[in-house]
Amino acid sequence: MPLQVCMGAMMQCSFGVTPAPIAVPPKNKVFTMTPDANIMDNVPMTNIPSFGMCSSLANPEVAAATSAALGVLTPQACVPATTTPWAPGATTVLLGNFPALDNVSKLMCTWLGVISFVDAGETTVNIP
Repeated sequence: MPLQVCMGAMMQCSFGVTPAPIAVPPKNKVFTMTPDANIMDNVPMTNIPSFGMCSSLANPEVAAATSAALGVLTPQACVPATTTPWAPGATTVLLGNFPALDNVSKLMCTWLGVISFVDAGETTVNIP
């Protein structure tokens, strides 16, 4: 069974260099050890921090730097561009009127990166 995601869970972007922790404010009013997340905890630079450097050519900054380097891939600073909720979420459990976020959910970045969890931050709460 998937695990509940909470504050500090570690994420990785498929085009990012380093993992980063999710930030979950206590607005959902549900805590395991720290605040628990729902699918709407997807706001760039609020919930989703930078993953270091971005290597996606769909990112205009990476494309411009690569073009200037005569086609040599030139990663640039990661600024997540997430506009949709996490999917699919745990529809059987609602936190703050939205499905709870579990560790098998994915988040798409506008620059074609797929953000996924490498650690749920929680080891004891399973979501059916």
